[in-house]
Amino acid sequence: MSAVDRYFGISERGSTVGRELRGGLVTFVTMSYIVVLNPLIIGSFSADAPSAHRDALGAILPVPQVAAVTALVAGVMTLLFGVIAKYPFAIATGLGINTLVAVTIAPQMSWPEAMGLVVIDGLIIVLLVATGFRTAVFNAVPAALKAAIAVGIGLFIAFIGLVDAGFVRRLPDAANTTVPVGLGIGGSIASWPTLVFVVGLLFTGLLVARNVRAAILIGVAGSTVLAIVVEAIAKVGPSQGTNPKGWNLGYPALPEQIIGLPDLSLVGDVSLGAFTRLPALTVTLLVFTLVLANFFDAMGTMTGLGQQGKLLDQDGQLPRVGRALFVEGVGAVAGGAASSSSNTVYIESASGIAEGARTGLANVVTGLLFLAAMFFTPLYEVVPVEAAAPALVVVGALMMRQITEIDFTDFSLALPAFLTIVVMPFTYSIANGIGAGFISYVLLRAVTGRAREVHPLMWVVAAAFVAYFAVGPIQALLG
Repeated sequence: MSAVDRYFGISERGSTVGRELRGGLVTFVTMSYIVVLNPLIIGSFSADAPSAHRDALGAILPVPQVAAVTALVAGVMTLLFGVIAKYPFAIATGLGINTLVAVTIAPQMSWPEAMGLVVIDGLIIVLLVATGFRTAVFNAVPAALKAAIAVGIGLFIAFIGLVDAGFVRRLPDAANTTVPVGLGIGGSIASWPTLVFVVGLLFTGLLVARNVRAAILIGVAGSTVLAIVVEAIAKVGPSQGTNPKGWNLGYPALPEQIIGLPDLSLVGDVSLGAFTRLPALTVTLLVFTLVLANFFDAMGTMTGLGQQGKLLDQDGQLPRVGRALFVEGVGAVAGGAASSSSNTVYIESASGIAEGARTGLANVVTGLLFLAAMFFTPLYEVVPVEAAAPALVVVGALMMRQITEIDFTDFSLALPAFLTIVVMPFTYSIANGIGAGFISYVLLRAVTGRAREVHPLMWVVAAAFVAYFAVGPIQALLG
């Protein structure tokens, strides 16, 4: 174990092997839902289903195959990130980007061609890292905005937990009311799964407040046991889109089948034919959107995770960030090549960091569990998302502490920080929050006579975000 300690720097970062193992397990538990959710976003059970995600040719990606490649790429890339970058930042299919691929890109071309654009996106990201541009941008962000990114991610991850648990829901008539979301169903918790979430949140919060070791892991395990008991008594049943009071993404009962061989036939099913199917400018805009979303989602996430784990150096930079950004870029390539969509660093890694993970050894654990998930998908689905969601809310609360690093007495900094923080959860996008913060920071510094304080790369990035937010109108004009 001394060799493992030296390689990952476990003692050097004030951690232990036990903490790393627990952290890796907690990270997997809180983000394993992606193996269930991603197939529902980009895959379909049948081409005849009204809600099927079909490409321009009417083809679909079968759910079982998408689940298999989602677990495969997440496992391999998380392992690589842990071994090469040596940080506890797990990687899996990026939410938001997969929706962009399924809803906007695939309907204009075939699925292999859509995944080909994801591969191009990843290659561009890797090239930007190799030239040093991505690393330079990462280091050019002011410390206060990095803190704001971390706080925004904390709110975002807490909001994800609240939504996943059904504690916060979109109102059925949201289009006809000034209130877009509400508490539970009809203003009440109203369901057994959400009650399990509330009890689990209070239980986990109590453990953290009392500084209990493995508090988050114990909280998830306890919530899962409670969910199993509740299901055995109340017979709630799964949600499946028709039962709003049912369990969402996971069912707390032993499955009929525990193990099965994964179908990896989607691996390598990519094409670059989009450039012959659509005008080159249209394809270029689609790739630009993918690149910018990927670029800043990962940068923001790593900034927030580094802040939370106290992994940044005295200058507020993440050591060896170039390696980390390079491996994350390869994740986009691998995700496209395997048809699971672009893979990126996951904010749920914050739950493992809160459990004590500080090195890549935690990633090794998470990666191995993802690879095992290819064969044991029915078994890990026993943990409903309502049992894992309390960990996300608790971690979000822990990440809020970094708001004290922002000087809110300087409004030219306060507004950009505020926009960064609130736009992330409100738009369900890390990239959108970063874009709003960067653009407002550059403009306010400029109009208050402090333009020289802005790093030249921040001007470049702000201009890129202006173009990013204008992609929709540009495409509409071209159409």
